[in-house]
Amino acid sequence: MSLPDLLVAGGTVAAAACVQGAVGFGLSLLAVPILLLIDPSLVPVPLIVASLTINVGSSYRNRGGIDRGVRWALLGSVPGTVLGAWAIAILPQRPLAITLGVLTLAAVAVSASGLEVAPTTGSLLTAGVISGFTGTASSIGGPPLALMYQRAHGSIVRGTLAMYFLVGSVLSLVALALFGKLGERELASSALLAPFILLGFACSKPAARLLDRGRTRGAVLVVSTVSALVLIGNQLLRG
Repeated sequence: MSLPDLLVAGGTVAAAACVQGAVGFGLSLLAVPILLLIDPSLVPVPLIVASLTINVGSSYRNRGGIDRGVRWALLGSVPGTVLGAWAIAILPQRPLAITLGVLTLAAVAVSASGLEVAPTTGSLLTAGVISGFTGTASSIGGPPLALMYQRAHGSIVRGTLAMYFLVGSVLSLVALALFGKLGERELASSALLAPFILLGFACSKPAARLLDRGRTRGAVLVVSTVSALVLIGNQLLRG
């Protein structure tokens, strides 16, 4: 990777890391389209390592805000992930991704209208299933769970999502290692992006403080909307 490519990739990851550190999600959807254009080897391993790094830091930074209900979301993510993998195997990817993007926009519109779903055991299980499904099928894993906590304090949103994604990142890396996809090249690319990841996460702290002044819900809705639009836009451009 040339120096200009590294700087663009690093800047992209830093900006996406800042968003995820401040809001709680958004790294993959914001970074993947650009990283694939620069160097396909930057996806998925280096980005998963980036996610792992951010989620470890965010879990610790927001440790007091982690909702114990996240365990129900994690439980729900198991069948959701299986369903997502099944959908990828049998359904055309482009219509599936566009449909999930549209459904995410619809969920944002309903949330913006004022309708609120409390994070109960049942709703968190459901959100976990949906998040596991959409995350596997289209990389939009954050909005379903984030919308559940949109009216909570920012530290609860960030801490809970960080713990949820931390478990997922660890499992993904273990699976990739078992299938021989975690080699020297992937680790070297991860190391190159590491300074940018840390920079982006450091910048997220003051951004998070700003959002905590009553702006967290708006940020959740905006990032959910952008994630859906990026997904739909990528699929339409590929067509």
